[in-house]
Amino acid sequence: MKVTLKVWRQKNNSTPGKLVEYQLDNISPDMSFLEMFDVLNGELTKKGEEIIAFDHDCREGICGSCAMFINGRAHGPQTGATTCQLHMRSFNDGDTIVVEPWRARAFPVIKDLMVDRSAFDRVAQAGGYISVNTGSAPDANEIPVPRGIADEAMDAAQCIACGACVAACKNASAMLYVAAKVSHFAVLPQGQAERQQRAERMVAQMDSEGFGACSFTGACSVECPKSISLDHIARMNREYLGAKLTSDNVQG
Repeated sequence: MKVTLKVWRQKNNSTPGKLVEYQLDNISPDMSFLEMFDVLNGELTKKGEEIIAFDHDCREGICGSCAMFINGRAHGPQTGATTCQLHMRSFNDGDTIVVEPWRARAFPVIKDLMVDRSAFDRVAQAGGYISVNTGSAPDANEIPVPRGIADEAMDAAQCIACGACVAACKNASAMLYVAAKVSHFAVLPQGQAERQQRAERMVAQMDSEGFGACSFTGACSVECPKSISLDHIARMNREYLGAKLTSDNVQG
């Protein structure tokens, strides 16, 4: 395959960036999108040019690192998949492919296609956990959890914090991410003790990070590589409303 790449190049967050065009020949359709970038970086290295910076780690669709906006879609044209799971056979010979970083105020560009997603970490630190005493592991059946509840919690726990929901949202909202974290614990018996303060603290942190408001268009769920449902946003709104009615700390 022959492809034309238009890749966003930006030295750092304080300098302007631009799309730079690259031509690639003899690309195997069986290559993953990231392997194609490895080939491009190899050619740039041979030419003595600076390679393109992009996030990657497991390359198995698990870690959520491979954040790229490809031809106007988070993670590219394939539904329910991360960039590392996208293969070049999803494109046609001679295609022009535009690759950009996530676009959100809360995700400032570090370099080229890399963005700082530590805002997600701070939201999780605000309440995305269950406080437990350390010690020996409890028996597996000590707290019975119905199968339906366990399945629902696992659906929310699939979130890999890649940020595709934020990139796909016209408001750069992080509601699907936060909702998945809140919902994951809200349905489990272990999470009941902290459920109100969890919703309160995580929503407050989300707002302070500069994410936009949710307008419930559903683009986040469509582009989510784990296809996390909008139902979790509805549950988080209920959790937050319950916290707002019982706490003096909730604003708005």
